[in-house]
Amino acid sequence: MAKKSDGADLRMVRNIGIAAHIDAGKTTLTERILYYTGASHKIGEVHDGEAHMDTMAEEQAHGITIMAAVTQCPWRNHLIQIVDTPGHVDFTIEVERSMRVLDGAVIVLDAVRGVEPQTETVWRQANQFDLPRMIFINKMDRPGADFERAMETVKNRLGGNPIPVGVPTEDGRLLNLITKEVSRFSGILGSEVTVAPVDEALWSEWSHLQEAMLMGLADHDDEIAMLVLEDELPSEDMIWDSLKALTLSGAIQPCFGGSALKNHGVQPLLDAVLRILPCPLDSPPSTAETPNGSTEEIEMVDSGHLAALAFKVQLWDGRRHVFARIYRGTLSPGDTIAIPGSDRKNERVARIFDVDANKKKRIEKAHAGQIVLLAGLRYVTTGDTICAPEHPVLLERIQLRDPVLGLAIEAQSAKDEEKLLEALNKFQEEDPTLKLEEDPDTGERILRGMGELHLQIAFERLKREFKLDVRAGKPSVVTKETISGTGKGRSEFHRVIDTADETLEMKAFCRATVTPRERGTGNSFSLEPKVLPVGTFLTEGQTEAVINGAKDAAYAGPIQGAELQDVAVAIVEVETFGSSSSPQAVRVAVAEAVRNALTDAGGALLQPIMDTEVVVPEEYMGGVLGDLQSRKAMIQETTTAFGLSTIRCDAPLLGLLGYTTTLRSMTKGRGQFTMSFDRFDSTL
Repeated sequence: MAKKSDGADLRMVRNIGIAAHIDAGKTTLTERILYYTGASHKIGEVHDGEAHMDTMAEEQAHGITIMAAVTQCPWRNHLIQIVDTPGHVDFTIEVERSMRVLDGAVIVLDAVRGVEPQTETVWRQANQFDLPRMIFINKMDRPGADFERAMETVKNRLGGNPIPVGVPTEDGRLLNLITKEVSRFSGILGSEVTVAPVDEALWSEWSHLQEAMLMGLADHDDEIAMLVLEDELPSEDMIWDSLKALTLSGAIQPCFGGSALKNHGVQPLLDAVLRILPCPLDSPPSTAETPNGSTEEIEMVDSGHLAALAFKVQLWDGRRHVFARIYRGTLSPGDTIAIPGSDRKNERVARIFDVDANKKKRIEKAHAGQIVLLAGLRYVTTGDTICAPEHPVLLERIQLRDPVLGLAIEAQSAKDEEKLLEALNKFQEEDPTLKLEEDPDTGERILRGMGELHLQIAFERLKREFKLDVRAGKPSVVTKETISGTGKGRSEFHRVIDTADETLEMKAFCRATVTPRERGTGNSFSLEPKVLPVGTFLTEGQTEAVINGAKDAAYAGPIQGAELQDVAVAIVEVETFGSSSSPQAVRVAVAEAVRNALTDAGGALLQPIMDTEVVVPEEYMGGVLGDLQSRKAMIQETTTAFGLSTIRCDAPLLGLLGYTTTLRSMTKGRGQFTMSFDRFDSTL
């Protein structure tokens, strides 16, 4: 069996992520976990800027997590490796690439607000990787907290199947529905847990949730269903086993409650992580592609050729480091690795580290199942597979998102331009959603990112880490294009080129049509044209030229030349003229015909549309609604509870630039909003 560097076998290991909407309490929960497990000797509070996991100066200043942080802690003879992920949507790539390499996750909810916009995003990311998850309903000490209502939002807004297991009581205790015991948290910072049988009065209040738990399991577990029908109570072990099996299959999500800030409910959650979430060996084998196009199952064992995934590049002490998850084999300092699917050189690993937030400890060997930090790799980037040179395999890559907001940027001093480019190149290696481009019309450098905060953090880091002051222009929203109707185009390309040695004639004819597709479906190409003269056929080179010509023209829209999407391109007819119809001539004719068809169809600009949620005191609801509508927002839903009104809407990103300041002014600082990218669409 594969071993970790500390000697623990993989059955005793849990690799989990903590994920949630911003301010739901992820980092606060992680701080308690580290304290109760003995991995940390004090609890660092987010609001004091002292959280163990928020080590960047910008994280401490803003009170949010920006970069996913890795740590590990012991609990009941197990090793739990934890990734604390950001909650702000601008840093969602950190969540995405963390989810890709984890075995399970704990989704944290605010007990008052339940599911929030970024909760939906991390849930979709977990679904993408079939990640088993548990739910911790946090902040149960707040007025308006409701455990059952929070579970209901999971069902209604996420399509999940929440199953109650650990129910918080009003006095800060936790009722275990399986054992019918109540845990009380006392002592220094809640470190002492006293367990006692539940009294009849409390059980009568919450026994209906035990029935809900058993019925939820019975829907998927025939053995438990049989006992429930016979009005018998399954054994505790049977219930725990069923919870684990159904969680691993994705059928259910066990729910626990508490208040991390008040030190209630954390230790029972840790116990449940060990009993319910998978160890590395419980996860199904990964599937990889081989150079010949076949697939290969990657079993998580030390034996066999190395297969690992680089999921993050990070500057550490000014040097380039790579976070990687080992899926098969072992890795030692000095080993040579290959990067399949690229033409980059083989590299040698210089050092390997275990990681605890911003601390690293050198180790001599990494084993299957581990998440480690690698030094000395110059060419490996986010999403690359790292493997043995003699046995190349390609694991599923991490899907990256395109930035939606840009700022013109330049150094305050011309002598700092080269230093600025070097710094931004390093940032782009760390964060693939940050991109530096040059405007072809103005020559300006444009830094693009996922939102205003994303770019603001980049500027703050430039000043702190590189002592660079920069000038930035007004934000510009990334646009795309589509077509507004059906278009037809034709092109008869004919050119005679005289050279010193000969006269070359290039000639080809093409007809093409374009039609709009449903939003978000992408471009499609129909490339089987009628070929003239009748009875002739396109050569292999000409066929390739038709494909390339159509794609050349369909890259840019007819209005601003922005990226084109959701268009069906059909090459209807191609006429060739013997040796004059070289592949180059065919390619030009096809491209011109498609461009003419796009112009005939008419273009339409597409803007980023954001899924937006605004929460304001009830008395400001009317004014805020009117302001949102003036920003071309499409209101989807409004709800009011406990004096707070929640507005859900789709709004163009352009109308939301600087909205934080406006909202605070309208609500005397009491309103807040969150947004996440939904789609590119025409202005609402």
